[in-house]
Formats: sequence, structure tokens, C-alpha cells
Amino acid sequence: MADATGEGDAVPVDGIAVTAIGVAVIRAREDARPDRLYSDPLARAFVDAARAGFPPERWARLEALAGQFYEGRTVGVRLVDHSVQDALDHGIRQFVLLGAGLDTRAFRMGLPPDTVVFELDLPETFAFKEPVLERAGAVPSCTRRVIPADLRAGWRHALLDNGFRPEIPTQWVDEGTLGNPTEDWKRRLVEDLTALSAVGSRFGVGRFAVDAESPQYREYRNLTAGDKGAGGERAGEKRAGGASTSGPWGGPDAPGRPTDEVELWLRDIGWDTRFRGWNAMTAGLGRDVAQDDPGVGTVFATRR
Repeated sequence: MADATGEGDAVPVDGIAVTAIGVAVIRAREDARPDRLYSDPLARAFVDAARAGFPPERWARLEALAGQFYEGRTVGVRLVDHSVQDALDHGIRQFVLLGAGLDTRAFRMGLPPDTVVFELDLPETFAFKEPVLERAGAVPSCTRRVIPADLRAGWRHALLDNGFRPEIPTQWVDEGTLGNPTEDWKRRLVEDLTALSAVGSRFGVGRFAVDAESPQYREYRNLTAGDKGAGGERAGEKRAGGASTSGPWGGPDAPGRPTDEVELWLRDIGWDTRFRGWNAMTAGLGRDVAQDDPGVGTVFATRR
């Protein structure tokens, strides 16, 4: 693989894009394991390029924080890989990655050539991501379309303008942007993607909760806020009563909450749903990630 570092990289050292770098640290660690759950060699390219742009002390903090989220998050990557493969097996060839971050599935999963992957994320994420991919000589196995857009506004038009076809089934891929979609902006996001979803389209919503006042979440907020205060939550993340609806790097890091109202709402707006528990989905993976709460897991939705 080509050298992944370069002069003038637009490395995001604070803001929500730091989350994507933390996930790349986790994926690179997984890729280095002999018993890895997935292969992701490009993750190391992102890590090397990002490290060069961080002050050493700040990078050490990021790596330490990624380590605290590692077990649940790396298993979560494997579960999303499985859902992508299942969609392919059922004939879906259009995928939209919501908050794509430094995702590399278009490169590493051997997706068929007739597959189209749309990656949506903030401009600063792609300003860092695309030069690293270019230097690494990365070539997707499918059609890949990069869409710099804010999921809070304007993303539908950007998606359509880049060739998205609402008349064919879509797999909407989310790894932490939605959590439990109870906040207004998340509801609007799901309503928008519902309007763009043909019969047979799919997506999943995680059912879990975390303690937003725990040390690792305070550190996460400090890093994303550039240590200027505790205002670095993900856009739309709700903090009430010391709890948050989703973790910054996904995966259940604390007992989950039942979210039956989310399933009922999804059914009301045109989706069939089924729930799979985290423990059932992760059984046999050989990782110590079991949860005590049977309500932790994923609501899988299919457009009817």
C-alpha cells in the first residue's frame, strides 16, 4: 500500500469528524488481529494520516478513548457488514451510508460492480478522507459516489442530484447517527428516507442507551469540542437525566432501553419491523460483549 501520509492533510482534530477517526483506530486494531472479524487494511492508512496532524498528547487521548469503545464498536462493524451482505443476497444494489465517516465497505467487501454506494457526510470528513484514499491507490469494486452534505438539512436533493434512484430498493446504512430516532431531527431524517425508499428497502435502528455523564463520554465531548467545553455531542444527541440515546462510536456500552414506540412509529409510516437482540446477533463471534438487558439490539425495518 502506498504511503498514507502527506503534506497539508486536512486532518479534523476536533468536531464530530473526530468520531470517524476514532472508528478508524478501532478498525485498524481489529484488522491487525489474527482472529479479526473483518479485514480493513485502509483503516491503517487513515490512522497514520490522522496521527500526523494531531498533537501527540491529543492523539494519545484519542487512542485511549477508542480503546474504551473497542469491543462493542468492532463487533458492531461486523454486524453491519453482515446486514450489507444480506441485502446483497436479497438483490439490493443501492446503498446509502448515513454519516459515512471513513467507511471503506466500497473497497473492502468485494461489492458487485453493479452496486452503487452513496456516502453522505460533512465536507470536512471527505476533505481528509479522499486524499488518503487517493494516495493509498484505493479502487472501489463498485460505483462509489461521495456526497458532502449535512444530514440535518439539504441532503435529499444532494442525493438525488448524484444519481440516487428512489424507485429501486435501498439499504440505508447507519452506524450511530440515528440511535433511537426520538428527537425531532432524527424523526425528520427517517421520514425523508422513507419518502425515498422503494418497497423492499431496509435499514436498522439500534436499541441501546449510554450514561452520557460517564468519564468516557465526558472525554468524548471534550475531544469533539476541542476542549473548549462540553458542547461536543453529536448533532441531535439528547442529554436528559444523565442519559443519551446513542454512543459516539456505536455499540451498547450500557444497559439498553425498550423503544417500542419507535417500532410502532416505523410501522405507522410504512415499515415492517422485527427486533433482534444483541446477544443473539453476537453469539459465536468469540468476543466478550454480552449484555444483561434483553432490550439491547437492533430494530430491522423493511419498507412495505
